[in-house]
Order: sequence, then C-alpha cells, then structure tokens
Amino acid sequence: MIRVVLPYHLRGLARIDGEVELDHAAKPATVGDLLAAVEVRYPVLRGTIRDAATGARRPLVRFFACGEDLSFVAFDEELPAAVAAGREPFLVVGAMAGG
Repeated sequence: MIRVVLPYHLRGLARIDGEVELDHAAKPATVGDLLAAVEVRYPVLRGTIRDAATGARRPLVRFFACGEDLSFVAFDEELPAAVAAGREPFLVVGAMAGG
C-alpha cells in the first residue's frame, strides 16, 4: 500500500478525505507509476499534477518523500523504499510563488 498526501485544493477537487492509499503491484514502483495511478483513480486530477499534454510536472507542484525533494527526479526513478512499503507518504505540495 502506497500512501499519497495531496494538497487541500486537489483533495477538494477530487472529493478525497485524508490520504490516498494505492495498491501497487508493479515492482519497482516509480514516481511516474504512482502519479499515473492517482490520475486513473481520480480522473478529475488529470492535468493538475502533471501537464496533460506533455506529462511533465506542473511548474508550481513539488514532490517530497522521506525528507527529500523529489520534484526533479525522472518519472522512471524508483520510489524510496519506505514509500513503496507504505511506511512513509509521498507528498504532493503546491508551491508558493511571489515575493
């Protein structure tokens, strides 16, 4: 079971209460697989985390897990072992912009 924590506005859009829990049979679990699984389960989120046309991370969205910024890792990069095992959540965070 992989745990995903989404920002408040995306949880509201998808009508999610709390964390998303995904069964993930593919080994090794990758960042791209995880994001695709979230979009399949909650189609309304397509285009909100990743660009719908290119599949790239949206500019003001960041990813964190196990105290590390995973925002710039390749989508075929394996998830940290603690995330894949469900011990730590994968965090999707809406970045703040401005000054």
